[in-house]
Amino acid sequence: MPEPDYVAVNREGWTQANAEYTDAQGERAWAQEEITWGKWSIPEREVQVLPDLADKDVVELGCGTGYFGSWLKRAGARRVVGVDVTPAQLATARRLNEQHALGLEFVEANAEDTGLPAESFDLAFSEYGASIWCDPAKWIPEAARLLRPDGELVFMRGATLQMLCMPDTGPVGEQLVRPQRGLYKLEWYDDDPGVEFHPSVSEMFAILRTNGFELLDFRELFAPEDAADHEYYDTVPAEWAKRWPDEEIWRLRLRPR
Repeated sequence: MPEPDYVAVNREGWTQANAEYTDAQGERAWAQEEITWGKWSIPEREVQVLPDLADKDVVELGCGTGYFGSWLKRAGARRVVGVDVTPAQLATARRLNEQHALGLEFVEANAEDTGLPAESFDLAFSEYGASIWCDPAKWIPEAARLLRPDGELVFMRGATLQMLCMPDTGPVGEQLVRPQRGLYKLEWYDDDPGVEFHPSVSEMFAILRTNGFELLDFRELFAPEDAADHEYYDTVPAEWAKRWPDEEIWRLRLRPR
C-alpha cells in the first residue's frame, strides 16, 4: 500500500529535528539509567505506570532514536524492537545501540503497517511516536495485531487541553483557540512542518474499545515546580504546564479475542 502523504511530511520534519537536536539528545538519553517521561523528565519511580517488564517482548512504535527502548531493555525486557519511518533517526538509534551493546532491533517502517508478525509482543509502546504522528484509526489496530492475548499498550501524547490552547503559531496560551469538536488531525506548515493526530479523549476511547482494548490507567502530567522551559520543544512554557496538564499517559490491556 502506498504510504499516506503525511508520512513524507513527518519524515522530513524528523530528519531536520535529528540534525538539530535529537541525535545529541539521544546520546544523553541512552546514557541515562533511569526511565523518565516526556519533556519534563518526570521519573517513572514517581509515575509508576509501566507494567512489569521482566522477560517481556516489546515493540516501540515510532521509536525515534530508540532511547526509551534502551530504558525498557535495561528495566528487564527480553526483546525490544523499535519501528520508525525516518532513516536519520534510526541511524542514531543503531549507532547508540552498538555503542551501548543492548541488543535492540530496529525496523524502518510506518508504525501503521509494520510488517512484523502478528501476536509477537507482550507490550506495544509509544512516547510521542506513533501516538501523535500516526493515524490512530490505523496504528492502534496494528498495535492490537502485534500483541499477544492480554498484551498491553502504553502510550504518551500531549494532553487535550494543551492542544485546545495551541495556536497555529507561537506558544500555548491561557485561552482556548481551537474547537474540541472535530479535533483529530492537525497540520503544521510553518518553519517546522508536521501532521499530528489528536482525537479527543472520548474519540480515543472509541477507537481503543473498537480494537479490543480496556483501560488500566490514565495519567495527566504537569511540569515539576522547579521546571524551566524546554531547551528545544518551546511551544509549551513551563509556567503553563505547572498549572494545566501538558501530557497524558494511557495504559491498556488487549481483551481476549
